[in-house]
Amino acid sequence: MGNTQDNLQATFAGESQANRRYLFFAEKAEEEGQPQVAKLFRAVAEAETVHARNHLKVMGEVKSTQENLAEAISGENYEFSQMYPAFIEQATAEQNKDARISFSYANKVEKIHHGLYQEALDAVKSGQKLTDAPYFVCQVCGYTVVGEAPGSCPVCGASSEEFKWVD
Repeated sequence: MGNTQDNLQATFAGESQANRRYLFFAEKAEEEGQPQVAKLFRAVAEAETVHARNHLKVMGEVKSTQENLAEAISGENYEFSQMYPAFIEQATAEQNKDARISFSYANKVEKIHHGLYQEALDAVKSGQKLTDAPYFVCQVCGYTVVGEAPGSCPVCGASSEEFKWVD
């Protein structure tokens, strides 16, 4: 056990991962005809989100929108410029095609996220607001676009039906 700050970081990571894992488990339970189990997974996932948010606030990592955007830009830049290229190289060396594809999709999309965040930061810095519009996210690769879903995903080729509307 580390110091309290280390413990907060570890529990934030753990609670965040549990949230996502339980949401994916809920999807599987729905597919298998277990709607009440799916509800349970979603309810506990929401509780894990509460825990993660509390830990992040205590760490002082929820800041102004401008600061949060700058941090998001930095994180996305690290992912597409350093993290994913190394992971892609390793997966290629190990001939793990599925991992290579997953990492490659994420790498391409992180560049797009970086650009979207940069656009938002520029707007905030200049005192403007982004135009109110929905986002669409490809459920195969994560490609994210504002306005409307493309006919096919430019990253993975999925059809427009694979995009989820986020408002």
